[in-house]
Amino acid sequence: MNASTGATGSLRIGITIGLHQENESLWNNGIKQNAVYLAEALKQCPSVQSVRLVNTTAVAITAALPWDQTRWPTVTFEQAKDDLDIMIELGGQIDANQTDYLKQQGTRLVSYCCGFEYVHVMQSVLFNRPMWGYDLFVNQRYDAIWMVPQVATNSQSYFETLRRRPAQVVPFVWDPVFVDERSRGFEHHGEYRPRSGPRRLTVMEPNHDIVKFCMYPAFIAEEAFRRQPQDIAILQVTNAERLARESKEFIAVMNQLDIVRQHKAVFLGRFDTPQFLNQMTDVVISHQIENALNYFYFDVCWQGYPLIHNAYMCSDLGYYYDGNDVQAGSRRLLDALANHDAVWQDYLTRQRQVLGRYLPGCPEVSAEYERLLTTLMRQTIA
Repeated sequence: MNASTGATGSLRIGITIGLHQENESLWNNGIKQNAVYLAEALKQCPSVQSVRLVNTTAVAITAALPWDQTRWPTVTFEQAKDDLDIMIELGGQIDANQTDYLKQQGTRLVSYCCGFEYVHVMQSVLFNRPMWGYDLFVNQRYDAIWMVPQVATNSQSYFETLRRRPAQVVPFVWDPVFVDERSRGFEHHGEYRPRSGPRRLTVMEPNHDIVKFCMYPAFIAEEAFRRQPQDIAILQVTNAERLARESKEFIAVMNQLDIVRQHKAVFLGRFDTPQFLNQMTDVVISHQIENALNYFYFDVCWQGYPLIHNAYMCSDLGYYYDGNDVQAGSRRLLDALANHDAVWQDYLTRQRQVLGRYLPGCPEVSAEYERLLTTLMRQTIA
């Protein structure tokens, strides 16, 4: 028997994930983190009784999962399907038969959109990156579409036209629980500390698409290097080893840069964020298009590292520059090189104060999700 309203402590919620490995890393993308953070946020809502993560793949759920299953219970769809008032489809898709079963049980179904899907589809079509081929299932039985703010500008209409209902922006949620846990064994718990000598610059864009790509961050480092080469020890570009080995265009562009020609740049593979910050980094340089809120930025700033970035939705974090202005970015970088160590403690405190507005326990976040749940439970099931 499903709850018909958002009565205090009555709602049982599932959030989908799609596991590919039993011990899947939390640091290869943000989807699993997003599911956990959302679960933590919903647990703060007065109407919620329980929240579980629901795996939609055949991968077994074992103790190898990188989160506490006591805190965030994780089950299969079969284990969850008869005991839910709301299913939030986030990291794993349910099919038509599963949807029909949930609807017969009176379960509300929410599409939680946290990826820039329109960009992914454009790239799939234009650049031969297969996603689904002819076998595309678009679920049109959602009771609501919730989307995080940074994807609304590019993907809202894509969601609405295909899924045939309006989409609404919901609070972006983040929690330091994973970066804190991963950093616990590091000196100073992985937090930034001043060090003498030239600085190690880091770029950690995924380089999967145009949204988060390393070229402009490398240009920012280059402009700073041209002015003050003595202050820069090295530029480290992660997730770029393949580009530096296989892309003739990338190699040709990078070879125009003094920082490359003078052997002050390296192009590396994949690393997890907390470890690379702690062991290899003094300053992080970033650039985004249409992704103006990002867990990576929050992880970096929570740990007190100077972040040079253009994410306008969190412009009060780190060292912000506008748009695609590489010159402005290089000025912010030079500012950080010259002055950050004098204010690093105040900077760390300020970053954590600002990030408080995204935490699951933030009163405004809890109140908005409570409102969304109440509205959802009062409407007629689609």
